[in-house]
Amino acid sequence: MAKKHVKQNKSNLEKVEKSFFKKPIVKLGIISFSIIQIITLLLVVALIGFFIINNLITNKPKVEYYTFTKEGELTFTDSLGTLKAKIDLEIADNDYERQLGLMNRNEMKENQGMLFIFPAQGNQSFWMRNTLISLDMIFVNDQKKIVTIHKNTKILSDQSYPASQPAIYVVEVLAGYTDKHNILVGDKIDWMGTKMGL
Repeated sequence: MAKKHVKQNKSNLEKVEKSFFKKPIVKLGIISFSIIQIITLLLVVALIGFFIINNLITNKPKVEYYTFTKEGELTFTDSLGTLKAKIDLEIADNDYERQLGLMNRNEMKENQGMLFIFPAQGNQSFWMRNTLISLDMIFVNDQKKIVTIHKNTKILSDQSYPASQPAIYVVEVLAGYTDKHNILVGDKIDWMGTKMGL
């Protein structure tokens, strides 16, 4: 008798469990969902979410980082020609190089810089998009005289840094360089380059 009672209770429990999982618990209009369907749907949504987020994290666009290539030397002098400082130089003298500039550089040494050479003097303006190191920007006219200095530029910024007067050259050095070497508006630059014609 005890076995029959246990067997009957077990059978009743199975019926209750089956009816519980099949019983609709959420009704949306004419559609009903059981607990199993809701759990399955949540698992599917969670898996899809995991794969989307994982894909976004692991498939970031690959960034190419650049390193310094010495292509010349540049000197800073006061208006009387007295030497103030000298740097190794990378030269940007075509559209692609001028557009790329010092973007995607992890580092640059204090005695290094970039000289931008434009085809004609004009109202030059720079920004810091994709630039990872703070810079001093030195705008220079066709007489090789410094007309504007922007110090300690903000990294990764689209803020505009314009020249206050027409310029044909721009020198970029590490932030703080112009203060350290007392480079001022009115000072002059000169350079020798390894590229043809410089």
